[in-house]
Amino acid sequence: MREPRPEPGWDHTWIDVDGLRTLVRISLDGGDATPIVHVHGFGISGRYLMPTARRLTGRTTNFVPDLPGYGLSRKPPRPLPIPRLADAMVTIFDELGIEKAVLVGNSMGCPVSIEVADRFTDRVEGVVLVAPAGGINNQPLTRAVKQLALDGVRETPRMARVAVPDYVRFGPINTLRLFTEMTEFPALERLLAIPVPTLAVFGNRDPLLPGQERVVEIAQQVPGHVTVVTITGAAHAVNFSHPGELAHVITSWLDGAEIVDDPDEPGLTSVMVIPRA
Repeated sequence: MREPRPEPGWDHTWIDVDGLRTLVRISLDGGDATPIVHVHGFGISGRYLMPTARRLTGRTTNFVPDLPGYGLSRKPPRPLPIPRLADAMVTIFDELGIEKAVLVGNSMGCPVSIEVADRFTDRVEGVVLVAPAGGINNQPLTRAVKQLALDGVRETPRMARVAVPDYVRFGPINTLRLFTEMTEFPALERLLAIPVPTLAVFGNRDPLLPGQERVVEIAQQVPGHVTVVTITGAAHAVNFSHPGELAHVITSWLDGAEIVDDPDEPGLTSVMVIPRA
């Protein structure tokens, strides 16, 4: 099994998840706050989540796995469906001794995080859902494929250097299967019943998400423990393209502080909290 490239301040370990050798990247230094576990999207490894994970290492230990079948982790005979990926996340918790964590998911990582929060609520302190795609806005599949293609031209070109090798390794048939399952997951509607404190982050240039009017409509219906934020200028892979702004929003939310634009990166983008009705 190929080893990941060493990175200063990070280590990695291999764990067994139902007989599948699974890679987890682990930050070496951090505070004693609740650990943060980053959950990647469909067809891609955890590598593209690293820009945001690096920004959060001063707070606590960060874990960035390649779920079974993704990246450098071993593949099962067929891609694991979202509920099985949630089970795999909890196995990762158990193997690494993580009693409770904050989940930071992107794209398909949002449905996986929602499943973990719903079914293993006592293991989750909070959830950050970045670009929670899925549901009627991404149906039929032909519409979702067009949305994905549009997002490709909206992302920074640097994203392709990470995403393309991962998608090739995952395979086009597996990618289509998982993409289909993600588009059928009603992520926005599940926000209305999620049982743990939740931060939902939307990029206003994300073609896989509904328009601002629908986002505002959902935001005004969510329970009091859900916060909805829009990052202006971001598309779908916010964790890769806007790590400073996203890490600032996450840190502010975890600290119970007012969520405003990142003072360390002024002018790069703007952050808007959508109020409830």
